[in-house]
Amino acid sequence: MLLMMKVFALLQIFLVALFPAAHALRRDQFPPEFVFGASTSAYQVEGAANEDGRKPSIWDTFAHATNVNENVGDGDVACDHYHKYKEDVQLMADMGLEGYRFSISWSRLIPDGRGRVNPKGLQYYNNLINELISHGIQPHVTLLHLDLPQKLEDEYEGCLSRRLVEDFTAYADVCFREFGDRVKHWTTVNEANAYALFGYGVGMSAPHRCSPSLFNCSKGNSSTEPYLAAHHILLAHASAARLYRKKYQAMQQGIIGLNIVCFGYLPKTNSPDDLRAAQRARDFNIGWVSIFMFAGQRTPHNSSLKDRSRVKLLQKYIGRLVDALRSELNVKGYFVWSFMDVFELVSGFEISYGLYYVDINDPNLRRQPKLSAEWYSNFLKGKPMDSKIKEIEKTILSHDTQLHNAT
Repeated sequence: MLLMMKVFALLQIFLVALFPAAHALRRDQFPPEFVFGASTSAYQVEGAANEDGRKPSIWDTFAHATNVNENVGDGDVACDHYHKYKEDVQLMADMGLEGYRFSISWSRLIPDGRGRVNPKGLQYYNNLINELISHGIQPHVTLLHLDLPQKLEDEYEGCLSRRLVEDFTAYADVCFREFGDRVKHWTTVNEANAYALFGYGVGMSAPHRCSPSLFNCSKGNSSTEPYLAAHHILLAHASAARLYRKKYQAMQQGIIGLNIVCFGYLPKTNSPDDLRAAQRARDFNIGWVSIFMFAGQRTPHNSSLKDRSRVKLLQKYIGRLVDALRSELNVKGYFVWSFMDVFELVSGFEISYGLYYVDINDPNLRRQPKLSAEWYSNFLKGKPMDSKIKEIEKTILSHDTQLHNAT
């Protein structure tokens, strides 16, 4: 008995160490208008790639190219969010999510990239938006998440042509007109800098262009094409944002912006050389895109449901958000990537970022909450953290056992 008590005491100490600041984080530390949500993107979760009039995007082509993606698979089914969106929205509501950031598949809504609107695609996104709102969840919409219609890539090489600006603006116009009465938060392009660098500089993502002499690409120019692509992406963003502000914003009362992926770089020392090196790294990854907007000019593998490292990461992020608000920085929301395991565009389902585990070997693509989902839900609902740790661990252990038995 004494040994068991010692083990129990050690377990308590371990759990307190595991969640060192859990008791210090509360939803009520943030203003009511601050939005906590989670995110996905169309190609990574929707599936239904060949259903209801949808045509291929550049990611369909990239994912099906066995010479670049043979061990990853594709998003033809993904998480089947297209058919299971009601179930997924209910999971979001049960968790207490306040917002859901998702993207619209351009090639589902306008299959040829321009012209005719697909009524089935229009119906799907209307249904999804209405379902979110009926559960008290704000829809936050991204217009382009790396999945340009393949038709436009074939016709004029997509982002390498200035013709992108006109077609993207027309597509955005349809979205603002059809969904803007309910959608108040718009992102034009997701990770614009990564889109240009990875798609046109190193060929790691669609449309898989880079200098053949440098990387495993059949065509491209890593010295020039990333800059051309970024230039046209930024012009497309500016054109769509201008359209929204002139034609829709006064009536719809929404906001619009661009998303870039950011990495932090700190100098090893305060020496001038190290300071300059850190700034060069920031400029190379972020500054070359963000300067035009502002100046006019990854998470550990979560194969287990007990993703303690993700919980620690959430605690640190949200703790820094508290610090930012106390410093009177204009931070308006935080969206976890991602709501559920998604088909990662380079690594498929091998890397798991989701709050919810998706069993891709189950015909029903069963969803199960990870420890991070339970923690985030308790945080959002204002439940005491310390008193819930044992219960959460017990629940996740039970889920892990079920998962092991099922596989």
